[in-house]
Amino acid sequence: MQGEKVQVETEKESGAIQQVLVVDDSRLQRRILVSSLKKWGFDVIEADCGEAALEICQISPPDLVLSDWVMPGMSGLEFCKAVRELRNDAYSYFILLTSKSEKNEIAQGLDAGADDFLIKPVSSDELRARISAGDRILGMQRELSKKNRMIEDALDKLKVAHDAIDKDLIQARKIQESLVPELTREFGSSRVSLLLKPCGHIGGDLVGMFSPGVNRLGFYSIDVSGHGITSAMMTARLGSYLSSTYFEQNVAMERRFNRFYALRQPDEVAASLNSRLIADTGIEEYFTMVYAIVDLRSGLLKMVQAGHPHPLVLRRDGRAEFLGDGGVPIGLLPDIPYAHFETQLSPGDRLLLYSDGFTECRLSNGEMLEPEGLLQLVRDCDPQQGGQEFLDDLFWRLTQVMSDEFGMEDDVSATFFEYNGP
Repeated sequence: MQGEKVQVETEKESGAIQQVLVVDDSRLQRRILVSSLKKWGFDVIEADCGEAALEICQISPPDLVLSDWVMPGMSGLEFCKAVRELRNDAYSYFILLTSKSEKNEIAQGLDAGADDFLIKPVSSDELRARISAGDRILGMQRELSKKNRMIEDALDKLKVAHDAIDKDLIQARKIQESLVPELTREFGSSRVSLLLKPCGHIGGDLVGMFSPGVNRLGFYSIDVSGHGITSAMMTARLGSYLSSTYFEQNVAMERRFNRFYALRQPDEVAASLNSRLIADTGIEEYFTMVYAIVDLRSGLLKMVQAGHPHPLVLRRDGRAEFLGDGGVPIGLLPDIPYAHFETQLSPGDRLLLYSDGFTECRLSNGEMLEPEGLLQLVRDCDPQQGGQEFLDDLFWRLTQVMSDEFGMEDDVSATFFEYNGP
């Protein structure tokens, strides 16, 4: 017997059940149960009624409750319900002792929150077996609670980190928006309008314009590979390379005679940007671009296309044509020869540069919009609209045909040039 006791104590010390509350109005029944429990090494508390037992559970919930069903005053069933309503952090395994064995009465006990039942008179071996089962269940429950607390702590830390990142991203978006200080600007009777809609807080698209002097104008549309912070950092860098404020930093301009700035040819600008990106080790990002310069006096437009979608010319007489032959993205390969091409604009002609966020937008049927779909959206827009109104209408129409399932998967941007003569 002594060896048996030592073995049970060892099992108890490593288990979940340490303290047992015995509730029975019969002193004899309590003595029988308490004797066995103490012999097995458990810490035992006694109560002769449900009301007294409930007070004990309120102060210090036991690991295991053995309660008689039929007692004067508060019954074992009512006591069990009251214990479950306490909603303590520590769960108490509850065994009802009863002479009832009908299924409907067992169902009542389960509904009240009981975990197990023992039919009186209680067998010592069966009691030990039920306690062992309860110990396993209680151990798993507590292990689960412990892991849940660890998960909650981790989620709290992640929320703090997410809030900090979210705050930084909001600030980063403000900085990125500052790269496009004005969305519409008139140059004589002509006008350039810009659209920039990132699919997240920040994006990898960039649009812009600059003019070093009267009748000289440059504008562009850029799409950096990838999404998110890395792409946004690249757009910030490109924004400084093509600054509309600090001409001395702008690689698309050159100082002449120490008197004024002139626009470099588009193919030279593309080659210069490519050399800069290739020279920077560790940078894997590349970007596509259409960069254009126009002489507002003559309407001669020169462009370079570096892997960007084909520019769309909308003639005053209603004709539309896509220009360019594709080209290689910038920053992908060293020593790539870029060539510019030309087109003649007449007053009333318009030019649309756009990112693949338009043409690769997924429709409700799962297919992409493609250039033909973009052209249809352009033609659906009000022909009397111009500038920012036209771009806003075009973007709204894109959202109407966009798949609800996938939504806006990529940044959407555009540069819209309206030529009206010198």
